[in-house]
Amino acid sequence: MSRFTDSLIVSPLSDGRTWIILRPFGYDIGKEGSGDTVEVKIGFMTDFASIPRLFWIILPRWGKYGNAAVVHDWLYWQQTRSRKESDSIMLEGMGMLRVPRWQKYSIYIAVRSFGCLAWKRNQMDRKSGFKRVLTDYVFKSTMKSRRPSLFRRVFRIR
Repeated sequence: MSRFTDSLIVSPLSDGRTWIILRPFGYDIGKEGSGDTVEVKIGFMTDFASIPRLFWIILPRWGKYGNAAVVHDWLYWQQTRSRKESDSIMLEGMGMLRVPRWQKYSIYIAVRSFGCLAWKRNQMDRKSGFKRVLTDYVFKSTMKSRRPSLFRRVFRIR
């Protein structure tokens, strides 16, 4: 059975949307010990589930699915696996976390339908030199993410 390799330990940045991974965290895909593991690096910036505010009443950015959302963010940033495989890993992780069926499939359908936007944004961010893994391990709660919004990136607004 798949499993998360450790407890997820994070700290927020002052923007209220971005969190930093403080301890190594990962996910064993498929059977435990299969050798197929996703390792999320310390310093990685995540926003958990990128759910539009309109839906927060039924699907908040953080919920039982939080660990799976962080792994999914990492996979979308790294892009060493296909988008479809990354989405399937998130679905598997949510199943392992016993996320209610309606939430699990609502989130999965949303990432399959609209995840291409985040996938492209990550490609643009990497191409522009944006680093989503901080190497300075001294984090302060007053730090802000320097990641430009998708709107600003697409329309080249400074």
